[in-house]
Amino acid sequence: MSKSSDPWSIVVIVLTIALFILALFVKGFTKGLLVECGVLLVSIKLILMAKKAAEIEQNLERRLDTIEKLLSEWRVEKPR
Repeated sequence: MSKSSDPWSIVVIVLTIALFILALFVKGFTKGLLVECGVLLVSIKLILMAKKAAEIEQNLERRLDTIEKLLSEWRVEKPR
């Protein structure tokens, strides 16, 4: 039911990997490559964190809907 990733995350991942590969060919295997690796890892980590936050939000919404439904049923059964 949930998507694996939203389109913008995929665009960011592809763009970051393309820039990483470009930097690899331009800079070669130098110390600057470690900086590019760090940028790649940070980008991927941020995207994974955003996905996890979206999953948690969906779970909370589903649980709140269940609570709301139970409360409405309870109010119908026990009027004041």
